[in-house]
Amino acid sequence: MSLRNSTLFFFFISFNTALFVIMFVDASHRRAAAIPSIGEKRRLVKDLQLTDLCLFTDTRYTRHPAMADPFSPFQDHPCALDHFPSGSLLGPPPHLRRP
Repeated sequence: MSLRNSTLFFFFISFNTALFVIMFVDASHRRAAAIPSIGEKRRLVKDLQLTDLCLFTDTRYTRHPAMADPFSPFQDHPCALDHFPSGSLLGPPPHLRRP
């Protein structure tokens, strides 16, 4: 007994769709297993003696938004463009914005 080409194609598509779904299920399980608990995060902060939030390591005005001053992005010239890409990703802190 020989299978029709359409039946073989259906089995091929079904098998690949099952693999595709299994790939996403496996990724979600791996992601859930990789997320550390709050206790692990606290122990890591204590072991590494971390003091404060650091969003980007490029410049001083993107390391911590609360510590930014309004003129540090323009320290070369008032109309100068920002040298680092993280400056365009992070807006000014709320206390520096005018109402």
